[in-house]
Amino acid sequence: MKARGEGATLNGFLDKGSHLKGELSFEETFRIDGKFEGKIPSGSELILGDSADVDAEIHVERLSINGSLKGSVHASERVEIHPRARVLADLHTPVLKIEEGACFQGSCDMASAEGSRVVEMPSSAKA
Repeated sequence: MKARGEGATLNGFLDKGSHLKGELSFEETFRIDGKFEGKIPSGSELILGDSADVDAEIHVERLSINGSLKGSVHASERVEIHPRARVLADLHTPVLKIEEGACFQGSCDMASAEGSRVVEMPSSAKA
């Protein structure tokens, strides 16, 4: 994921302790650390922080998950599931990165018009 200092613009933030139900639209980057239920039909990059609790149908380019996610995800570029993440969802993305310690239960469809990209595992992860 592109770090915020590398040109990404944070359009909005749902902080811990906040609860939003409905449809969320944004243009570039949005971060959720609170609770969200509903649909996220657009956006470039969505970041779910450590305290995020999201139950949604999500359509974005890039998704970074650190918190809890239930629902379905359509990411046109990539999905990253970080060590503290808890994901119970159906994922549709050409690139999926799951870090050690993360929990993922669901399905992943990596088919796309261009075909999925296979990335070689680091040598330390090979058996």
